[in-house]
Amino acid sequence: MTQTSAALNRIAPSATLAMSGKVLDLRAQGIDIIGLSAGEPDFDTPDFVKEAAIQAIRDGQTNYTAVDGIPALKEAVAAKFKRDNSLEYATDQITVNSGGKHTLFNALVATIDAGDEVIIPAPYWVSYPDMVQFAGGKPVILMAGADQGYKITPEQLEAAITPKTKWVILNSPSNPTGAAYSGDELRALGEVILPHEQVMVMTDDMYEHIWYADTPFATIAEVCPELYDRTLTVSGASKAYAMTGWRIGYAGGPKWLIKAMGKLQSQSTSNPCSISQHAAVAALNGPQDFLKERNDAFRERRDLVVSLLNDAPGLDCPTPEGAFYVYPDASGLIGKKTPGGKVIETDEDLTGYFLEEARVAAVHGGAFGLSPGFRISYATSNDILEEACRRIQSACAALA
Repeated sequence: MTQTSAALNRIAPSATLAMSGKVLDLRAQGIDIIGLSAGEPDFDTPDFVKEAAIQAIRDGQTNYTAVDGIPALKEAVAAKFKRDNSLEYATDQITVNSGGKHTLFNALVATIDAGDEVIIPAPYWVSYPDMVQFAGGKPVILMAGADQGYKITPEQLEAAITPKTKWVILNSPSNPTGAAYSGDELRALGEVILPHEQVMVMTDDMYEHIWYADTPFATIAEVCPELYDRTLTVSGASKAYAMTGWRIGYAGGPKWLIKAMGKLQSQSTSNPCSISQHAAVAALNGPQDFLKERNDAFRERRDLVVSLLNDAPGLDCPTPEGAFYVYPDASGLIGKKTPGGKVIETDEDLTGYFLEEARVAAVHGGAFGLSPGFRISYATSNDILEEACRRIQSACAALA
């Protein structure tokens, strides 16, 4: 009998991708579904990035490259970290991978031994715990509800660190909540980590350019430079440059870790797509002015969605400080009955009800480690968002 590995059996399929798959299936059946489950900008890749990719093809840049990135892209990433984050990295401190998810996976698999602990604030991006478990580690989940702005406190972090702690994962702005740590808040967390010399920090900054807070974006190695040698600063082209399908993630970190990640990549995927790498060089080195225009559009959408969802009976939707997600508290709807008589016992029941009755796809909070709630992506047009929220309002009002 064919059996899958123990490592594979420790993980589950991605809940966000599963919901996106449902949306595609229903649309293929001709059903009118508004999909708000995918974490993907609706903007197009900038033209100057496309042109760089086309030129790369014409120039014959279609061969294998260095395993973890072409020199020009590593230089562009290093320049980006200096420009945007005041962080100095040499090119041998830079890794380029097939998307940010690949970057995170490489780092965890390259460093975790059986029994190592990784501290993960919840709500969390769905893949963090599964990656840790695949590598043989133990996720240590710290709950951070809406009452504390979906952000962990230094006291929580101090209480969670043990001699087995290998990593602390920080994601700001957050997927799924949009919560964002200020520089002072990151510094306070860093001061907790500093005395624990075995603990490293993985900071997932994928949404750094989608930022609404009054204070500027900060990353932990910037505000707590004492942790520079113990921090992997992760970002990518997917969100800011609307390049999700191009699959380019990158990170800066200590040389030994970057080398270890490259070793793993050499025996798994090898290099990221050569054409995508040349496109990413153009994205990072080219004009950045369009980022503000897109950020302003996302802010307008955020305000629209927060207002409409807070008018839905039983929902309480905090205002996020970044990214393009909201994470409403749905505790006011648990225990209610649908018009068909089914009791909404969990937030997964609730998102199933939204899908069936309102024809709106969202992802249930249980997938992100904190219930009852759900994640909505507002990376689509105002008209579509307004219609989706009206459908959710009606569906909530129909519960008894």
